[in-house]
Amino acid sequence: MGAAEAPLLATARNGRELVFVGNGRWVAGQGRALEGSVDAALAEVASGASETARIDLSGVRSLDTLGAVVLDRLLQALDKANIRFQIVGLERRFRPLLDDIIKGSHAHPPRRRRVNPILGGIQLIGKTMASTAEDGLALLSFIGAVVAALLRVLVRPLSFRFTSMIYHLERTGLRAVPIVALITFLIGCIIAQQGIFHFRKFGATTYVVDMVGILTLRELGVLIVSIMVAGRSGSAFTAELGSMRMREEVDALRVMGFDPNEVLVLPRLIALIIAVPLLTFIGNMCALFGGGLVVWLYGGISPEIFITRLQEAIALNTFEVGMIKAPFMAAIIGLIACMEGMRVGGSAESLGAHTTASVVKAIFLVIVVDGLFAMFFAAIDM
Repeated sequence: MGAAEAPLLATARNGRELVFVGNGRWVAGQGRALEGSVDAALAEVASGASETARIDLSGVRSLDTLGAVVLDRLLQALDKANIRFQIVGLERRFRPLLDDIIKGSHAHPPRRRRVNPILGGIQLIGKTMASTAEDGLALLSFIGAVVAALLRVLVRPLSFRFTSMIYHLERTGLRAVPIVALITFLIGCIIAQQGIFHFRKFGATTYVVDMVGILTLRELGVLIVSIMVAGRSGSAFTAELGSMRMREEVDALRVMGFDPNEVLVLPRLIALIIAVPLLTFIGNMCALFGGGLVVWLYGGISPEIFITRLQEAIALNTFEVGMIKAPFMAAIIGLIACMEGMRVGGSAESLGAHTTASVVKAIFLVIVVDGLFAMFFAAIDM
């Protein structure tokens, strides 16, 4: 490359005015020569013998990001030295790039205002309440859309994606059996061990069977299974639907005349409503088996005595209470997971945030609804 192609920033002095004349190609390929020319110009600026400066860039034929950054270095040096400057001759097509570089390098983060802690706390509570109300309204709106899609499917049963429902039933139900069985088995073992350890002090070891049976069938079985499903399947639903939103597949379905709630949400929701009660039953049996194993090995209560005592301690309604809760828990998990997936924006950060929100909200609502059911069943003496 010839000398004429090399970037150049010549410096001259006209009285109290500095004159910079640039020419050549101010691009990344000429970075070393360009930086050398600007360094020499900066030395003149540092001498402090000038009041004004004129930068003539009429000879600059090419300008990329590196050239604009180097030129911005010169402008910042002039500004710090309190030297008024003007740029002349720069082609109009280069001006937006230089303006963007100047704007970015001169931007200062906003100063944080000191906020009264009490007022800040009140403001935070207000924002949280407003956000909660907004989420509640969004959930109600989503439930309405899903119910409308369900009614359309009931009118036209052949439009239901049965194959998709079976696929999601296999994923959320069958594949979850090993981990659900293992966790509930361990929970049953832990409850029984802790019960024996404490009840033994009062000579009431046999009451451990009552505790394991009632606690597992009424509360812990369905609660543990629901929390596991929310973390396992709920997060998967949110991530899947969120990825489809990011790739605009949901918009493509709408363009083709399909309702995304009918195609994507209903099969997942119905699969979850079927799977969670089945998983709850399996979890209850595994928890009782784990509790019976521990009271046999650790408490000296034989399996025959355990089964007899269990029959005396629990009634059919004890089992029914836990199973009645399961479909409602499944509906909550499915609705929250699908709603958050449909709210994902176009970035990976949004996908991660909504997946986290899906799991947290689902677990929170599952526990709240479990408490409401407990008060309801206590009120009807069940």
